[in-house]
Amino acid sequence: MSSIRWDPLKDILNIQERMNRLFNDTVNNTDGARGGQWQPPVDVYETESSIVLVIELPGVPEELIDVQVSDNTLILKGEKPSPMDKNSDSYYRLERYFGKFSRTFTLPTGMDTENITASLKDGILTLSVAKREPTKPTIVKVTKG
Repeated sequence: MSSIRWDPLKDILNIQERMNRLFNDTVNNTDGARGGQWQPPVDVYETESSIVLVIELPGVPEELIDVQVSDNTLILKGEKPSPMDKNSDSYYRLERYFGKFSRTFTLPTGMDTENITASLKDGILTLSVAKREPTKPTIVKVTKG
């Protein structure tokens, strides 16, 4: 019969890992769900004519979404209303996020910030920022004298 050497450090690290997981599952997930600031996931891609942002906002009505552009910075703000009673303590787990959200994106130079379209369908907000037409170089004729 072979003996197995006991490593107390391994047991302590295992306990610490379990405690961290427990803390993250109970504290972090419920803070955002109960109305803390959260950030919706965003995909950004480029086409020939625009930069497109696709943002997941399920349950957010369009009147609670605010999109602004200032100095090549696109700011998305809003609020997802909570469907539950604020005084309800009967939930076992809250993983969905509610409350105010905010995202900021720096747009590349050469974007037409006056020409942005926004559409909300099935909880997906799609923002399309048009690219400016490249300016053609001006030819200056040099004359004598």
